[in-house]
Amino acid sequence: MTGSTAQVGPGRLHAAMAAHVAKSELPGMVTLVAYGEDVEVDAIGAMAFASNEPMRRDTIFRITSMTKPILAAATMMLVEDGKVALEEPVDRLLPELADRKVLKRIDGPLDDTLPARRPITVEDLLTFRMGHGLIFEPVFDPPYPIITAARELELVMGPPDPRTPHNPDEWLRRFGTLPLMYQPGERWQYNTGSLVLGVLVARASRQPLGEFFRARIFEPLGMKDTGFSISPEQSRRLPSYYQTNFQTGKLEVQTVSGPSKWTKAPAFPSGAAGLVSTIDDYLAFARLLLNEGVHEDKRLLSQTSVRLITTNHLTPEQMAGGGAVLGGQGWGFCMAVATAPDEVSTEVGRYGWNGGYGTYWFNHPARNLVAIAMSQTSDALFNGTMTEFGKLAMTAEAS
Repeated sequence: MTGSTAQVGPGRLHAAMAAHVAKSELPGMVTLVAYGEDVEVDAIGAMAFASNEPMRRDTIFRITSMTKPILAAATMMLVEDGKVALEEPVDRLLPELADRKVLKRIDGPLDDTLPARRPITVEDLLTFRMGHGLIFEPVFDPPYPIITAARELELVMGPPDPRTPHNPDEWLRRFGTLPLMYQPGERWQYNTGSLVLGVLVARASRQPLGEFFRARIFEPLGMKDTGFSISPEQSRRLPSYYQTNFQTGKLEVQTVSGPSKWTKAPAFPSGAAGLVSTIDDYLAFARLLLNEGVHEDKRLLSQTSVRLITTNHLTPEQMAGGGAVLGGQGWGFCMAVATAPDEVSTEVGRYGWNGGYGTYWFNHPARNLVAIAMSQTSDALFNGTMTEFGKLAMTAEAS
């Protein structure tokens, strides 16, 4: 552990997280709490159940949806470069999405549509109001036709595994054959906006998404273990990934996202959920936002861009319509913004997002605080582990 202070020492935070590991709720995790320059990192448990290999500070995690905030920063760099504008229709770069049709009913046939009232804009993609996204509620059987069609087209709209087999151009061509679910700007819907936005960023920058991320974000920030793929040597630092089998109630190892898969570049670099990273790499990115776009006295993003990324853009109705995924929070650009007291803190102003395989991050600017926890057990997001981490990170009693 480094930079220990009375404020961010291990104490209660370590004991609470170690208790979850001791109860076999997860094999291990790595946590980080940083107040300004004081950083406390705690590696707890093992890389897998029944393994003697310990979690380490440099363990590489599948961060899934914590990819999204990085995509938002990349997009705003292109806005500052004059390559795209927030208010412009996506049609110029994504002609496959021009002249959209919109379903009359979310459960209706694909040919029962109306013309879109306006084009999709770049900002619609960033705020997840493009008119298409995942449907979590209500439970429906059989699936709506729009869901069935996306599955038949192998678009991989939800979980990042198995990966989409299509390259970005083919993916967008297939996606463009579908109508929208709602009018652009009408509702907040999760995930699809970031899938589309990744294609737009690649086209606007005229290079593959991973190359743009590397040149403009990863290399300037020293994020040496972050990418859409990693070397065979790095892949040995990937822990096993676990998820509960809801039929048996037991945690089971998931083999679809094994280490060997990450040594090969994906056909579709997913701006929604495609990156792996370490806790220190992600700290570098988090601090870029906390420092309002400056890294080591060099400005990578404007203060205005950072504030747009980290400020809520949704109406109260759109926030309420976000369901359990949004949890009543606001939404900036590809990340949540706490606009009211919640289960983590009575203080507002936090921003950040989680990864569905068991990773968690927020910044709290008023406290100059970064809090990150990384596991590879999906249940950690739902069984109270990460909420407890967030509460303790927000309080001096974490020491």
